[in-house]
Amino acid sequence: MAGTMPHAIFVETGLDEGKAVAAYAAELPGCAVFAETDTEATGEMPRRVEWFVHWLRAAGEEAPVFVGDNWYEVERAALRAGSEGSRRAAFSLDDLPPSAVEFARYLRWLELARELLADALDGATAPPAGALEAIAEQDRALAAALGMEPATESGDPLDELYQARDALTAALDEVGASADGVRRALRLAISDDLRLADRLRGASR
Repeated sequence: MAGTMPHAIFVETGLDEGKAVAAYAAELPGCAVFAETDTEATGEMPRRVEWFVHWLRAAGEEAPVFVGDNWYEVERAALRAGSEGSRRAAFSLDDLPPSAVEFARYLRWLELARELLADALDGATAPPAGALEAIAEQDRALAAALGMEPATESGDPLDELYQARDALTAALDEVGASADGVRRALRLAISDDLRLADRLRGASR
């Protein structure tokens, strides 16, 4: 039962041209820490989980109670670079489709992450170079993996971000909870949006 046992972390290496590592909380799709080393990423997880749970509850969402800070790495995978671009890591849990209730919940979390990012963009002077393009590219790739035609590239990074986001949301709505890759798509989309929102707000993530 969540909160009474050790909690699993998945670690993704090779991000940002090998300069960053991501740690993902298995029980909270989208809850992630990005850092320079795996030790930093996993060590920060209890505090990130606390923030993530508070964020969800403040938005009216239910979130599990976690007792203690016994988070530990159970699986590791690397970003894979290829001729058609990089492919983010997948983990064994990504193969397990969420239930219908979980799927609806995670879609709401995605929308909350999108809203947080939009607010951060509104308050920022300029996003980090290439940050919007990276998320748009990722969303297009996730949507394509779910069978959705890629969004048209307009040349404006902000427009492309929102178009790619809409394409991914439409793909998730179309395929539903049982499709291959749904859990992975939600995990990556939520965590990457929150990461950029953190960066825009000046957080060290």
